[in-house]
Amino acid sequence: MALSIGRKAPKFLLQDKDGEKRSLDSFPTDKVVLFFYPKDDTPGCTLEAQEFTKALPKFKKLGVSVVGISGGDNRSKAKFCLKHSIRIPLLSDSDFSVSESYGVYGEKTFMGRKYKGVIRSTFIVDLKTGLIDQIFESVKPEGHAEQVLAALGKKKSSVNSKKTRVVRHKKSPTKKKR
Repeated sequence: MALSIGRKAPKFLLQDKDGEKRSLDSFPTDKVVLFFYPKDDTPGCTLEAQEFTKALPKFKKLGVSVVGISGGDNRSKAKFCLKHSIRIPLLSDSDFSVSESYGVYGEKTFMGRKYKGVIRSTFIVDLKTGLIDQIFESVKPEGHAEQVLAALGKKKSSVNSKKTRVVRHKKSPTKKKR
């Protein structure tokens, strides 16, 4: 994978299911989870998108947006969202240029056949700095949303612990021995 933690996240401008153009700058949160998935309406991709949708309130509570990116067009994304009640933005990378810029488009093997496609991967991007905070490579769809939430929680608690001030309490008076 060409990108690494601490590097600048590649910018993009892609259409969502409604044909609206979205970029990294269009999300109103401090962080964004970009999950790249192989194809709309396939079993693993459906499971992953549904799990991210189900966990959306937890991500919002952390101040994090979640966005899925794959090939196909915005009509395919609209059908996929409608059919499976997916409420997260899915962006169309029809020429795979964004997938390539993130290093997640490459050779895959399925049942002995080699082909090019999106390698399921996820990036957490800090939108304040534009830098990649975390990378999840060759992801398994089941449980991945919770894995990302756990990583965000650890990151948040380590940031909070650095800011924590030690508070000393007054000693309580001790009883005198008789």
